[in-house]
Amino acid sequence: MHRIAHILATGLLVASHSAAAEFYQQLDTEWSLEARAFPDNAAFASQSDGQLSVSLLSEWYAEWNRDFSVTIAPFARFDAQDDERSHIDLREFYWQGVFDRVELRLGISKVFWGKTELLHLVDIINQTDAVENIDGEDKLGQPMVRLNWALGGVSLQAYALPYFRERPFAGEDGRLRAPLPVLQDDALYQSSDEQSHLDYAVRVQGYAGALDYGLAWFSGTARNPQLLAANIVNTPNGPQPTALQPFYGLLDQLSVDAQYTVGSWLLKLEAVWREQGLLAQLPGQAPQLIEVDYGAATGGFEYTRYGVFESAWDIGYLAEYLWDERNDAADNGFQNDLFLATRLAANDVLDTTLLAGVVMDLDRGSRFISVEASRRLDGSTKLSLELRLFSNIDARDTLFYPLRQDDYIQLELTRYL
Repeated sequence: MHRIAHILATGLLVASHSAAAEFYQQLDTEWSLEARAFPDNAAFASQSDGQLSVSLLSEWYAEWNRDFSVTIAPFARFDAQDDERSHIDLREFYWQGVFDRVELRLGISKVFWGKTELLHLVDIINQTDAVENIDGEDKLGQPMVRLNWALGGVSLQAYALPYFRERPFAGEDGRLRAPLPVLQDDALYQSSDEQSHLDYAVRVQGYAGALDYGLAWFSGTARNPQLLAANIVNTPNGPQPTALQPFYGLLDQLSVDAQYTVGSWLLKLEAVWREQGLLAQLPGQAPQLIEVDYGAATGGFEYTRYGVFESAWDIGYLAEYLWDERNDAADNGFQNDLFLATRLAANDVLDTTLLAGVVMDLDRGSRFISVEASRRLDGSTKLSLELRLFSNIDARDTLFYPLRQDDYIQLELTRYL
């Protein structure tokens, strides 16, 4: 962690030597009360049929001389049922300076890469905060040094990532958990530097007419861990694991993402090629390190009809195909899947929106249904609804099979201060 402190100290030292002729600051805070109900019987005796939690997110932004800024965004959640879901994270804490065409960022930050709706294959910089939601959208803050060069309609970004964040998992009492307890304090690493391994990335992104594109290279520790059978005990049915141990191998990733706009159509693509270190587990033998390389891609379209039925409503139709060369070994659960969805936007003062979709496994017949809706109750309060359903889940669906009894409906009340 000393590298993080050094990065922050360097940024604040630079800031202290910057003149403050023009100063602007803003503080935004939101708290949320979240309630989940699980209608199906829990798979494990320690799990409950409901889950109640409260979260707080605050962001302070300060800017001076128009070229220098500091952003601090702490996040905290308390969950009444799952101790592992109760956590505090510094989502962002960075200094940023602009020097002509070059932008320098030092500290803890979040970076998003991607174009498609369901799965962001190319999004590799930040670790997923997996206890927040299964959709993978929530991220932990990542210590970084980032340089961004603006070159006309193209920008070139370079990242140095001096510290690795491990993925959090739901605890034994939580729903939406792995089939066995995860040994989160006993992770294994391919690199002897473990969390101090220096990762790096470079990215080119820009516009060419109606095309919005990004091309990137990442080399470092894989964000998605391999879960290994651990704590083996002898049973009448033979040796059985009683826990899962995370293994973080080294990963090289070449990625491309693109979006092309044609009238009311958005054509989207994300594709990756990866070379990754994994541990092969064979019965009666010690795990062996192997290197695997594979490709994966997702792509599709979104078509929007504006002002339907002579109203302010817009309706979008989405379709995406997801492919992974690893087939049953795909750790994201999408190896040959089709995603269909519709997006509604009322364009009213209360910002009413709805996104409903289904993911269909074309090999196994598994179905995952998702509905997300939100509406402001007034100028500072929002009510959100989330529904997740798992149907006909095949045992080979490694992502969804442990969740087959975890259908849930969630209500969240958010207050903006």
